[in-house]
Amino acid sequence: MSDKMNFKTVLSNISKGKRIDSSKFLMMITICLFVVMYIAGVIIYSDKGFGRMQTFLNMLIDNAGLLVAASGMTIVMIAGGIDISVGSVVGLVCMILSYSMEKMGLPSGVAIAVVLLFGILFGAFQGWLISYMQLQPFIVTLAGLFMCRGLTAVISSEQIAIRANKAFLALANQNINIFFGSTVNKHGVRMYPFIHPSVIIALAAVVVVWFILRYTRFGRNLFAIGGNEQSALLLGINVKRTKFAAYVLEGFLAALAGFVFCLNTTAGFVEQARGFEMEAISSAVIGGTMLTGGVGTVIGTFFGVLIKATIETLIRCQGTLSSWWNKIVLSSILCFFIVLQSVFAIIKAKRASK
Repeated sequence: MSDKMNFKTVLSNISKGKRIDSSKFLMMITICLFVVMYIAGVIIYSDKGFGRMQTFLNMLIDNAGLLVAASGMTIVMIAGGIDISVGSVVGLVCMILSYSMEKMGLPSGVAIAVVLLFGILFGAFQGWLISYMQLQPFIVTLAGLFMCRGLTAVISSEQIAIRANKAFLALANQNINIFFGSTVNKHGVRMYPFIHPSVIIALAAVVVVWFILRYTRFGRNLFAIGGNEQSALLLGINVKRTKFAAYVLEGFLAALAGFVFCLNTTAGFVEQARGFEMEAISSAVIGGTMLTGGVGTVIGTFFGVLIKATIETLIRCQGTLSSWWNKIVLSSILCFFIVLQSVFAIIKAKRASK
């Protein structure tokens, strides 16, 4: 069933007083919040171009790396896990790409393959510790956070900008025109809105993750494990192998997020993507993914990222507010969704006890 039909089903159930699925309800709230914020921005800042197609596409361009990372975070959170090493992995990947192409002269294809392989191996290592050694995900990924950030500083303590690799720069700066929503500038030239390849990669990652979670046995197993691990064991699900695979996939997506992030920055430095993991987690939670596991959707995560991007754009259009207001507003929204999740958890516990 399509997401549009799910939305209509939720509204129908509300009107009839029926029980509704928490994931659908939280996602509906997220979508409504984004629509309200975006319409408000169009009305208030229409003179500053908020309603232009390019403004919306810029939100996707600026947050393409976050979209990929948050999609991976959604996978492990649905399984009842967490990964706070994502930001450090993104920073390390950017540094490896910059150092290997700028200092070592590696072709861009080889450098990209190296970092993606690193992401898979790093995710497999963390997944093995969490699933087979049964260590706490928070502790394991915290160690991964420190290790990757340290390795980034070991490679280079200074910023490395990518200037010599023309193929990578051409990919990073390529404009893909969208042939609707065009505007005419003051010189009478028609300007078509555009996106970068980073957006295509990010949207493709979202679609693949959505398909995995919705239509594969692996996806269904993730929901079962996150909902109740003991019940999943009784159903014959190989919990350890499924968790391990989730972290391998998360490692790959974290490395891919680093590559996409590097396409936007074309540089690597030690402090890059610091706090990125918190943005990925908050985007997933705002999108309806439960911190306790078992509930979530990558479509909701997509709109969670858009809400974060909309807040940034509104503050930028306002002009006088500090960029720190982005953190303040986002944290307030995050707290609101955490309270909603707690309410759903309490209701679910009461129903189970009856």
